[in-house]
Amino acid sequence: MQKIRVLVVDDAVVVRSRVSKILSSDPEIEVVGVAANGRIALAKIPHVNPDVLILDVEMPEMNGLETLAALQQIYPSLPVIMFSTSTHAGAAATLEALSLGASDYATKPSNLRSVEETTRHIRENLIPKIKLFSSARTVFPNVSTIAHPVALPIPPKIEQIDILAIGVSTGGPNALSLVLRELPADLSVPILIVQHMPPMFTKLLAERLSSKCKIPVDEAISGVVLEPGHAWIAPGDFHMVVQADGSVVRLATHQAPPENSCRPSVDVLLRSVAQVYGARTLAVILTGMGQDGLHGCRCVREAGGQVLAQDEASSVVWGMPGFIVNAGLADQIVPLDQMAHEIMRRICPSQVPLFGLQ
Repeated sequence: MQKIRVLVVDDAVVVRSRVSKILSSDPEIEVVGVAANGRIALAKIPHVNPDVLILDVEMPEMNGLETLAALQQIYPSLPVIMFSTSTHAGAAATLEALSLGASDYATKPSNLRSVEETTRHIRENLIPKIKLFSSARTVFPNVSTIAHPVALPIPPKIEQIDILAIGVSTGGPNALSLVLRELPADLSVPILIVQHMPPMFTKLLAERLSSKCKIPVDEAISGVVLEPGHAWIAPGDFHMVVQADGSVVRLATHQAPPENSCRPSVDVLLRSVAQVYGARTLAVILTGMGQDGLHGCRCVREAGGQVLAQDEASSVVWGMPGFIVNAGLADQIVPLDQMAHEIMRRICPSQVPLFGLQ
């Protein structure tokens, strides 16, 4: 069986050594080279022919963003996974890298001196993504092979929608940007978003989205009253839920155990939204690995709400939306570039002509 060929690019000797050793211990992976900066990496690529490139952000001579820009020009089909620190600068650079074409990211272990912690972190966070994005072979099968996707008919009478809840993971920052920036400033409902990301990343993501969208986007804070035309993102390492409080609905965050190995979890959000809003819920599941959101969408449908799933062709990973489709829970399967239109059609049909989409 052909192994996945990986090139590790990092200016820290200890990182290159430790990461290479852990990756090589997986029988499906071969580390074919290391490089201390982007310039060296670009010179090595033709000789080692990697399937996946692991790229640090901060490096001398040629940093991660500069290297990524060059890779997009020379090797546009080579999957690149950013490997960054959980610092403000690292998170900001990683989000920029994702917008520039990086396939995904993984954060570096917080304590590289602990062999056990480093090994566990890389095996759980980096190796699955290497296998997912490997161009050598399909290691992580697409769920579309399980069953033929079937879209349910669109209901002739669309229930009034009072809340929009979005779940997304791998490929999420770009997908969210494309959808949210098309929504009008006077949107008649609040938006709640679960994006699988660690602390600090979610706050920076909210700031980036808010700067690009007509509606404000904030990281969620417990006690905030939901308002129309405003979006909130669940903070990293916290679940986000809604709670009825008299005539208003408030946000709450908590640190109950992870679900589907995720905190925040889409399932946790959708269960609470279905309980509070019932049939007035519109859930949207975008690109992402795994099946977080499957149980929550079932709760939404059982409450009479509606579910939209991103289609396979426009998804970076058709895991989360694919599971929704194959479970028969999607009211409609929608390409990413048409998702904002379909959301508006269901939230405010009379506003669609003014929305500028046909």
